Amino acid sequence: MEDRKRQVNIIFICFVVVLSVVVSKAFYIQVLNKDDLIAYSKSQFFRISKIYPNRGNIYDRNGSSLAINIKTFSVFTIPKNIKNKKRVYRKLAKIIRHLNYRQIMAKVKGRKRYTWIARKISLNDDQVQRIKQLDGVYLEAVPKRIYPNHELLSQALGFVGVDNIGLAGVEYLFDQKLRGKPKIWKYIQDAKGRALKFESKSSPGGESEDIFLSIDKDLQAVAEKHLKAAVLGHKAEKGGVGIIDARNGEILAMANYPTYDPNIVKQSKAENRKLSFVTDPFEPGSTFKTFTIAAALESKIAQPDTNYYCERGRLKVENHIIKEAMGDKKFEWLSLREILQFSSNVGVTKIAFDLTYPKLKRSLDMLRIGKKTGVELPGESRGIFTNSENISPLSLSNISFGQGVAVTGMQMLAAYSAIVNDGYYIKPTIIKRKSGEKIERTRIFSRDTTKKTVSMLIDAVEKGTGGNARIPYFVIAGKTGTAQRPDNDGGYSGYVPSFIGFPVNVDSPFIIYVYLDNPKGKGYYGNVSAAPVFRKIAQYLLYKDKNFISLAVGKGRKRVRDTVDTVQVQHSSARIIGKKAVPNFVGLDKSSAQRLAVKTGLTVSTKGFGVVASQRPKAFSRRGKQSNVHLKFQTPQYD
Repeated sequence: MEDRKRQVNIIFICFVVVLSVVVSKAFYIQVLNKDDLIAYSKSQFFRISKIYPNRGNIYDRNGSSLAINIKTFSVFTIPKNIKNKKRVYRKLAKIIRHLNYRQIMAKVKGRKRYTWIARKISLNDDQVQRIKQLDGVYLEAVPKRIYPNHELLSQALGFVGVDNIGLAGVEYLFDQKLRGKPKIWKYIQDAKGRALKFESKSSPGGESEDIFLSIDKDLQAVAEKHLKAAVLGHKAEKGGVGIIDARNGEILAMANYPTYDPNIVKQSKAENRKLSFVTDPFEPGSTFKTFTIAAALESKIAQPDTNYYCERGRLKVENHIIKEAMGDKKFEWLSLREILQFSSNVGVTKIAFDLTYPKLKRSLDMLRIGKKTGVELPGESRGIFTNSENISPLSLSNISFGQGVAVTGMQMLAAYSAIVNDGYYIKPTIIKRKSGEKIERTRIFSRDTTKKTVSMLIDAVEKGTGGNARIPYFVIAGKTGTAQRPDNDGGYSGYVPSFIGFPVNVDSPFIIYVYLDNPKGKGYYGNVSAAPVFRKIAQYLLYKDKNFISLAVGKGRKRVRDTVDTVQVQHSSARIIGKKAVPNFVGLDKSSAQRLAVKTGLTVSTKGFGVVASQRPKAFSRRGKQSNVHLKFQTPQYD
């Protein structure tokens, strides 16, 4: 009896303990943890749907489409809602044809809930209706991002992911504007996931925005075409080109090769998707000498005719020998003008020593060397430039001619804009500026400094290392570069040839920068590989209008113009006036003047350099027996 009573007590105690645990757990769940329980309950029945507007389009400066949307469909299934899966999926495979039956079955194997079959595929009306008749198979109309020009501007444009979210380039940086704000809906769903009741609209959303880039699509195509030809022709690893409107900082074209098609991103190499013109710095070489020369002029430590002894091409600095860019040159006395013209490393080193590093650094800092330009593209590099206030003489020498410092193509374009714009630096932009928009300018050099620098850059093309950049009927200023290419062992291997230049006598000045990475053969000289690319692109820009009138040449307000009545450039050919009159040579460069003379049966004698400022006999005078014309050339001056 005692044992039985003990057993009853034990059972009772166990029952009380179990009941206490159950009650405590129920109290915890329903009272103490009710918020979590309510949230879980709502998660089973309440849903939030975000509906984004169509992604904004991207256009070039003239309204040509660069990135647009097309209507596509995504197909999904809820397997648990299908009774005869094999029959349904066999029918589906016959309708969409993007996947066969086995591929569809592999996707849904072991799945009961929402499962994607295919995303963003094109379907006609008949296919849509047939899919809607299948149990447990559903359609979602979704816009698909496409790039109608394929590889064109692909690295700058970037691309979107499967959910239409920007992942690179302009698509990434301006993703919020392009996507807009979604409309947010709350609704209740049943056990099969079907919407039963929309409770409220918690956000009205906002429209997406279109973006107009400063890029000219046609110019971009021309730039890419000639860059590709140069990279392949000289067997370079890669190359880049950029074109900027010097007046307002708008990027007109920008490309790298190799490239990729953003419509098929998965088939591309990650390296080819990089916009190296903005992201990858490199040593610029002799194109950097322009800044050293300009800084020297600005500091008034030298003038264009100041002479420097160039040590017959060998200057000892610390324990190193500075040699000329073209090692066989043994220059002795060269003026500042000739140092830039012949690209003397020894000469520019001596200029830098006279200038001193603090003064050179001040100019380079203002040109944003070692700083981001702020162009609206992701991943921009700041380049490499020392922050030290004191450096060794050898480091100063290297920097003066573009070694020991690394820049991006974008930094070079922006810095040269200060030379073209009478000393004002303008921040580059890839977004088309609005009419009347105020342009911020930063004074770097005086107008006198830039006039002298431009004059010397004209010499560098006319009489120096940049001869392959010359263009008939136009005066070109520019500079070649042939930089050594750093390797992974701390030394140098290969070269980066480059050319940067601009036409002087035009209404709309632009700057073009071209570089190739590690070309083979003689292509490592900037004048051989990069300057011809500049010339071909610049010719397109200058000659694309049938009647392109070059700007005046002369001093002050009295300017001489090459008029439509005398010389009209029509797709690289000139229309010559009658043989009874002397043609007008004014405004032509030397090679163009000589060609015009040959075509009209004349001989010419010349004096000076630049473009023709005056001639004797005068233009349109009657031709006598005298067949010689005296031409006086001079460097263009600005108002």
